[in-house]
Amino acid sequence: MPPSNAKAAGWMAGWLAAMLVLLVAGREIARELSVFQLMEMRSVIGFFLLFPLVLMNGGLASVKTSRPWMHIGRNVIHYGAQYGWFLALTLIPLAQVVAIEFTMPIWTALLAMSFLGERLNVWNILAIILGLVGVFIIVHPGAAPVNSGQLIMVVAAIGFGVSVVMVKSLTRTDSVTTIIFWMLVIQSAIGLIPALSNWHWPSAHLWPWIVVIAFCGTYSHFCFAQAMRYADTSVVVPMDFLRVPLSATVGWLVYSEQLDTATVLGAALILSGNLLNLKRSAPARAAAT
Repeated sequence: MPPSNAKAAGWMAGWLAAMLVLLVAGREIARELSVFQLMEMRSVIGFFLLFPLVLMNGGLASVKTSRPWMHIGRNVIHYGAQYGWFLALTLIPLAQVVAIEFTMPIWTALLAMSFLGERLNVWNILAIILGLVGVFIIVHPGAAPVNSGQLIMVVAAIGFGVSVVMVKSLTRTDSVTTIIFWMLVIQSAIGLIPALSNWHWPSAHLWPWIVVIAFCGTYSHFCFAQAMRYADTSVVVPMDFLRVPLSATVGWLVYSEQLDTATVLGAALILSGNLLNLKRSAPARAAAT
């Protein structure tokens, strides 16, 4: 598949939109359901939402894989990172969770360089630096002593980085539908017992939110995996920095949270880094092709 930064950016726009919807839906559901139950219902319902796409692509035969252990390893790590993220939310301020989470592109870039043979150029590095500085300005975390929640979030961020690199590797041999199919199957199996041990039926008003989470949780990963097929991780991942200022905007519009000068400045740095990364990476990729 020919590389295309524009197509990668388009698929990442789908990822960002789905993640913003998840932000609101997750906040509504977290008031009643446990994390394990939420993650399990998302995976199970997401499986049924994805299955028509599986049928359109040739049925179960189309999702056969020659790398089952890579899928299992990736989803064990991803599931653990997700749980660590939710656990950190209960232990440290949200600003610290977000700040630490967005160290993920650093781990992703380093791992991609080590295991996928990708090269970082000055524009990739500049995008990462501008993105991290922008995130830091927006969340301006305090200087509290390191505690268990911060350490858990660091491990979760590394886990997300490992998961991203494994997805990039899987896109070289498996279709995006195959990757998402096995994600839903494996994570449903992982979370079944923990979810049942904390199970209670949701209230009627939560079911629309649950379906929204299942749909966005499934197809956000579809969009992300498609983006990875069109560009290197060092190009795709910095685009995710936009999730921070966009989340702040959603908070302002939906929950009347203030959009301050720091958020505007941070967003400008993040956007600048992404535009430089997209613009300057294209000629290099064209020349390499």
